[in-house]
Amino acid sequence: MKLQKFYKLTQPDGFDFHTGETINYRDAVGKTVRAPNFNASGELCSSAFLHASRKPDQCFVGASIPCSAFVVRGAPILEDNQKVGFESLYIEKEVDPASIFKWNYNAAANPINPFSIRPPKIAQRHILLLKNWATVWATVGATVWDTIWDTVGATVWATVGATVGVTVGATVWDTVGAYVGSLFVPVVKQWKIRYPFRDVVDLWYDGLVPSFDGKTWRLHGNQNANILYEEKI
Repeated sequence: MKLQKFYKLTQPDGFDFHTGETINYRDAVGKTVRAPNFNASGELCSSAFLHASRKPDQCFVGASIPCSAFVVRGAPILEDNQKVGFESLYIEKEVDPASIFKWNYNAAANPINPFSIRPPKIAQRHILLLKNWATVWATVGATVWDTIWDTVGATVWATVGATVGVTVGATVWDTVGAYVGSLFVPVVKQWKIRYPFRDVVDLWYDGLVPSFDGKTWRLHGNQNANILYEEKI
């Protein structure tokens, strides 16, 4: 029987995410690995099976970024809409994670902390970007998160969003969402024409993060998130 092709994500060191010590897939390239506790009657999400996915983006159940990636082959025993269970897997090759995802893996694995960037002197361009973002935010409000969540998928969003969120803190989540969404422009058809949150992302890359308290919009910058500009818009 011809073995089918699947994708497997591991920790950066090549070990499985589940235990971090059971199987080193990097050491097993060109070899076959087997489920230590294989049980054909076991549950899919258990140690009874080895796991892989048909598509790279489906691998994030139990995996996270950064990661290592492998092309594997196996005979499926159990399957749901994201993962497949196997008794054994042939580890065909290791691949660069950035090569199997259509979105920007490298930027997702190394998110930019805007507060580590020395911000420029606030210019009219920045004020215009802030006003544009305020207009967009007033239209979509808290649905910025929902929009990106629904578009890029809950599992990938949860992984990347958590990474970036820890980097900048939890007070500007809509801005975080807009930045994360920009990493997925290549896989969203309507965003290829124009990314709707581009203005706030441009501020982010300049080291400027907007906030709004219900009355006043502000631009923050530097390591202490100092207020560099404020205006009631």
